[in-house]
Amino acid sequence: MAELESPSAQEAAAAPAPGGGRSPDEVALELMRFIAVTTGYGKTSGSSAGFSGKPAAHTQQEHADALLELFEKCRKVVKGDS
Repeated sequence: MAELESPSAQEAAAAPAPGGGRSPDEVALELMRFIAVTTGYGKTSGSSAGFSGKPAAHTQQEHADALLELFEKCRKVVKGDS
């Protein structure tokens, strides 16, 4: 039988990082998606009778800018920047 030994330094360095070895940007993107989905951020409001109390729908450019801003905030949180 082969002896059980602890991995060498080279083997340990080649092993994938915990969490699948995802980059901080990938983690920030997943966080942004989670926030957008759970808060209903990406949903458009349908037309309905009466007053909804919600502001008018944003343009596509405003929506894209808001998503980019949210992604930057998520990157700061993931990287630990203040």
